[in-house]
Amino acid sequence: MISSWCAEHLGSVPVEVLFERRSLSEVVGLRLADGREVVVKAREHDGRAASCVAAQERLAERGFPCPRPLTAVSVADGLAVHAEEYRPGGAVLRGDSPDVAARYAAVFARLMTELAGIPVAPPLPNPRWARWDHRDPGLWPAIGFLDERDQGVVPAYVVAAAVRARARLLVADLPCVLGHADFEAQNLRWHDDVWAVHDWDSLAWQPEAALVGAASGTFAGDSPSTLAPIESSAAFLVTYQDLRGRRFTAQEREIAWAASLWPALHNARWEALHGDPPVCGDAVRAQAAERLRRANP
Repeated sequence: MISSWCAEHLGSVPVEVLFERRSLSEVVGLRLADGREVVVKAREHDGRAASCVAAQERLAERGFPCPRPLTAVSVADGLAVHAEEYRPGGAVLRGDSPDVAARYAAVFARLMTELAGIPVAPPLPNPRWARWDHRDPGLWPAIGFLDERDQGVVPAYVVAAAVRARARLLVADLPCVLGHADFEAQNLRWHDDVWAVHDWDSLAWQPEAALVGAASGTFAGDSPSTLAPIESSAAFLVTYQDLRGRRFTAQEREIAWAASLWPALHNARWEALHGDPPVCGDAVRAQAAERLRRANP
């Protein structure tokens, strides 16, 4: 499929595979017969991709450090497919200290500033690990391959924290904006400054405070995902507000803290359902009470 798709949409066929990754989507780096190096992405066709790629294209045009899309989104074999430039190089910035958090927060503030002026249709539904705003019955968004597993293995403390965090998030009376909902270390590359931000399939449409809060909890994630220390999430939130030039209201601060916990709760459930080591599960056990205290559910 990829070879014929490249011939049709890029005017050249692949002659070498540079890399290949499969997760929620298939991502393949290719060298084409005409010498170009490109990345082709194929993922579930759920209506989100066109808005995500359109926003990514506008960001690249403005000089934001992200790969530039080379094609629009098309549907092939039931998948949403597009190509973007190959932007290799840089290293993962590891660590979860307040100083590292501030560096990530500066990138997120720039990202949110740039996204604010981009008119695209909301990329809904939101990514499943950020989908606390779902309308499915029950606590968690409907995800068939997770729901069919034995839910009794999910620790009670994870479920209890998820109930309280989601309840606080759902009563927020805040406008939604466009933002990056998978802001983890593994999705950024650095030289002295940030070199590339990847995974634009993970844009979401939620209140700014929720998007920032989630990023403050996830920024240190580098396979496996994790939850940053509370003091580092606090540094992220302060730095973000300083650089954006606006202090959050009391409600926004509470929403940010509730959202800081939700991706880790999703991941803790995933760990339990798959029998994985409880990286996020242990972090939730240690931190949930304080994060929820700050969220004031």
